[in-house]
Amino acid sequence: MTTSNNNSTREAAMATASEERAAADVLKSLARHLNCLNEDNKSARRRALEAVKRETVEQRLSGGALQELFGGLLKALLKCLSDPAETCRDTAIQIITGFIRAVPKPEDSLPYLMPALAQRLGGKEILEPAEELRLALMEMLSLVVEVCGRQLAPYLEDMIKILQRTITDPFPEVKKESCKCVISVAQSIPDHFHLQAESLLKPLLQTISHQHSQVRVSVTQAIGAVIQHSAGKNVDDVLSHLAQRLFDSSPRVRKAVTVVVGDWLLRLPDRYSYFHKLIPLLLSSLSDEIPEIRSLAEDLWKKVGSQWEKENEDDLKDKMDFRLPAPSLYTSGGECPGLGCRELVVRNLSKLLPAVGRDIGDWLVQTRVKTAQLLRVLLLHAEDHCTQHLQSLLTVLYHTCADPETDVRTQCLESAKLLGAFVSAEVYLKLLLPHVEDSTSCSSASPWAPLNVLGAILRGSSREALQPHLIKIGDTLAHSEVCQGSQQALYLDQLLVCVDAVVCVCQVDCAVISLQLLKVLVSVQSLASQLEQRNKAEESVRCLCEAQGLSGACELYRQHMADLLQWLSDSHHTWTSYSIQKTQLEIIAMQSGPVVGEFLPALLPLLKSCLEPSRDPEMRLHIFTMLSKLLLDASNTLDSQGRFAEYMEMVLQDLLLPNLVWRSGRSAAAVRTAALSCLLAVLHGAAFPAERVLSVEETLSTQLISALEEDSKLARLLACRSLHSLLKLTTQQLNADSLNKIYPELLKRVDDSSEDVRVEALKSLSTWLSSLGKNYDTQSCRPHLEFLFQQLLLYMDDPDTKIQDSVLEVLKVASEVDRGLLQQQTEAVREKQRSPEYCDKLLQHIHSL
Repeated sequence: MTTSNNNSTREAAMATASEERAAADVLKSLARHLNCLNEDNKSARRRALEAVKRETVEQRLSGGALQELFGGLLKALLKCLSDPAETCRDTAIQIITGFIRAVPKPEDSLPYLMPALAQRLGGKEILEPAEELRLALMEMLSLVVEVCGRQLAPYLEDMIKILQRTITDPFPEVKKESCKCVISVAQSIPDHFHLQAESLLKPLLQTISHQHSQVRVSVTQAIGAVIQHSAGKNVDDVLSHLAQRLFDSSPRVRKAVTVVVGDWLLRLPDRYSYFHKLIPLLLSSLSDEIPEIRSLAEDLWKKVGSQWEKENEDDLKDKMDFRLPAPSLYTSGGECPGLGCRELVVRNLSKLLPAVGRDIGDWLVQTRVKTAQLLRVLLLHAEDHCTQHLQSLLTVLYHTCADPETDVRTQCLESAKLLGAFVSAEVYLKLLLPHVEDSTSCSSASPWAPLNVLGAILRGSSREALQPHLIKIGDTLAHSEVCQGSQQALYLDQLLVCVDAVVCVCQVDCAVISLQLLKVLVSVQSLASQLEQRNKAEESVRCLCEAQGLSGACELYRQHMADLLQWLSDSHHTWTSYSIQKTQLEIIAMQSGPVVGEFLPALLPLLKSCLEPSRDPEMRLHIFTMLSKLLLDASNTLDSQGRFAEYMEMVLQDLLLPNLVWRSGRSAAAVRTAALSCLLAVLHGAAFPAERVLSVEETLSTQLISALEEDSKLARLLACRSLHSLLKLTTQQLNADSLNKIYPELLKRVDDSSEDVRVEALKSLSTWLSSLGKNYDTQSCRPHLEFLFQQLLLYMDDPDTKIQDSVLEVLKVASEVDRGLLQQQTEAVREKQRSPEYCDKLLQHIHSL
């Protein structure tokens, strides 16, 4: 054994001696070239350096020989780093780099190399002007760190000086190489690096917003290493900068931030003190738009939760042994966060929510979106523990659901759904419903905000949770201060959202508040100014019917019509033109269809009260418009049960005739016109038997004759048509006195300024002539007939051919009443050569009888 060791020692000594001789020989051959390095001619210096490079690092010399050569050439080569010629400096850097990479003990060069590099790169002014050479020097330094490792500890101060300057170098590649070097130094000499680490943060933070994304990535990674291997006092200084990088347009930068923060949460020595500041950064990446980053963040977060769970196993023993089943929220998909992750959030939630509340109102859209996404993730982890923060959470949600940015509002509503899933309905309704009833208590600018939040929370709740509280919810929504609280489209939309949420979640259970929900939907339709919104409300009515298994809206109204009419009757004495109730009545009456005919005893007294002449004219006008629509389709509305005729006298005497009495003013005239429209619909529809009409014929005729003198063309036209319908309805049943009162007024209308009124008056006269029955004695009433025929014959000479034709038709009907009288008067007119053509036609007709 001793002999073998001795042999090895002799061989090593011989090898060393051989290497030394080889090195000495090379040095002798390089002596002339070394002398040339001091020449003034840069070409000579360049050729000398290239010769040195060829004879040393490019030769296949042993490591020992290269070590000897490096020691002998180092000072000369370092001096060349300051050579005025860029090519000489470049070659010198290549030679030194080649030696460092090849020699077995590169650390021997550090006493000379590090000061030289610090002088070249670490001064107040960087002496190396060429950016490519600065990059080469930084690559050399990175190589030194790689091969020397812990041997660099004595030279840490020089390293820090260099890095402080090169991190802010104008050349992006130098910045990136510097950041790479920072990471290597931190990992190589951690025991010493923490003493100087903080001094690198300032240049790193200055560079983190560089325009090149790869530079930002490198700086982020370097900051991660510096903080990881520092005393841990500067985490707060860098957090805001890293938070900004989460908004970076480059996915690579956001990924780098995610990795750094995840690493700190796993390995930072004092991480427990910074959990509440680091957790939001990592959780924000769970909502990143890039799937790869989301997946990375999920993996890191799971590792953080698992590690914390193991480190706190004693505290979590009961929760680990008796794990509760996952909330129903996850039954339809999605993975429930681990126990450690949930506990981490729960224990830091009180510190996180105030910051979330501040940032969610930031002026930057990106910040608000990220914060809203973070809030959703926090609530997902907090589960039922968010109950204790519910008041502050609702305040935040009221604010964010009115945000102008769609993404913020979407995330806000998702958060509200989570509250519905995790918080007891009794608790959130106790806090939320008072704000729904008095929206000004939380947001005067956005009165719909509480409704918006309520709708989302209800969507997230379960049927079982809501069932005991349905009446409370229904009564609140149907409260007049809520369902009639605003005409704003957004407010009405949120009312519909709340109704739809209740119906969707509770299905058949919502039957107990079916009336309240119908009141809300009727109110929305009454207040809506947009057709689309009214259509949505009608669709919600259909959904309410389907949830209860009803065949349609008519069945729903049949269930609640009595209550709805009573609801309106409670306030009808106070209705004005601005009251929503008049529109609610119209919606109920029109949409209930044939059902309204089943509740005439309750409806007609309500209409009577609303149509009293002393009431607001505009309100009466609205009611008459509604009544006219119903009367035009009486068989499918008011008379669906065939009993409307029983109320005919009440309709005429209490609803229509009092409103036909003349009163001054345009509003009064408009009301009379509307009343005439309803009267025409009544008479034209023939819903009433003639006997009942005859009982009020005298009053009715008087009012219609008066209406023929109205200033409004439409009113006169309606009056003519109403008289026409009255005469047609009471065919040959009116007495002579009544008939003789009517025709003179109709004759006056033949001279009307409106052609339509003239034509209608002639039609009415034709019907009047057809109405002369047995009760009309043509002999005793001959003067009336003479006057009528005489006046009609005068109009045969009218310049309007349409009127002439109409008069001719009326006279043909008159020929059947008293042929002789008419023939006599016609011949007399013919003799005077007035309208000979029409007279001949009339005489021809008379002769044909």
